[in-house]
Amino acid sequence: MREEQIKEILGSIRIHSSTMMSADVAHLMIDQNKVLSSHTLPGLEVDVKELDDGIDAKITVREGSLIEKPVHMCFGVLPRKGVQRIVLDVRIEENAKVSILAHCTFPNAMDVQHLMNARISVGAGAEYAYFERHVHGEQGGVKVYPKAVVEVGPKARFRTEFELLRGRVGLIDIDYETTCRAYGVMEMMARINGTGTDLIKIKEVGHLIEEGARGALTSKIAVRDEARAEVYNKLTASAPYARGHVDCKEIVQDSAVAKAIPIVEVNHPKAHVTHEAAIGSVDTKQLETLMARGLSEDEASELIIEGMLS
Repeated sequence: MREEQIKEILGSIRIHSSTMMSADVAHLMIDQNKVLSSHTLPGLEVDVKELDDGIDAKITVREGSLIEKPVHMCFGVLPRKGVQRIVLDVRIEENAKVSILAHCTFPNAMDVQHLMNARISVGAGAEYAYFERHVHGEQGGVKVYPKAVVEVGPKARFRTEFELLRGRVGLIDIDYETTCRAYGVMEMMARINGTGTDLIKIKEVGHLIEEGARGALTSKIAVRDEARAEVYNKLTASAPYARGHVDCKEIVQDSAVAKAIPIVEVNHPKAHVTHEAAIGSVDTKQLETLMARGLSEDEASELIIEGMLS
């Protein structure tokens, strides 16, 4: 049974078992609240407790450790109905470096909830990259609630990227808040493609609180049919030489609706934050150029959207 579950999860995310199950690759695979498979490496500690409705995981990368290959984490719900609650406590100690590739897959979902609540600490001089890729079915029966509070230490780097391009979104409600200290760097990006009656809500807040801190909040959203998107990005700079940028791009088609609320707040005369927001249909000149090369209007529109979301 477990082998069948592993095979189905890997098939849904289109990853061969040799990629994830290699001896030099750390991984953690969860179906609902059951640990199907796990493997760690020196310097990386993973402590997982199974809950009634999910898991509670503590992930630690020890001081000075370098995890060379991305750590694969799979969170899935294979049945049509269910709740999966993920509680994460991530600690990247000083001068450590790790990247995590998280696969969240709900291929059969009709009524599934996925809730993630994370606390992340990136120590001084450390680097942490977290790429979360979602794979949904075509029914739109998924509700996803990722929430994280992040602390980025001095001269540390934190990068997170959320991608949901395959399958119906259903409901996604992202809530991230990051605080960045002296000469630290934070980058948060979301790329989501909504169709049908999907609802996309993004709230990303960044605080640049010490000298030389830098940050960027980037959202790229496409909505079609009757889908809706609401993006709230706020970046605050309150120290000398803090630098930041907020960038939101949304493409709207059919009867879809998109809203963007970029907020920049500067509380120090030597800090600087910029913002850019653009909402509208696909670019007419790009559309005409592609159609002149033999593509239909729908094919040209799809290509433009794919380019924006890439």
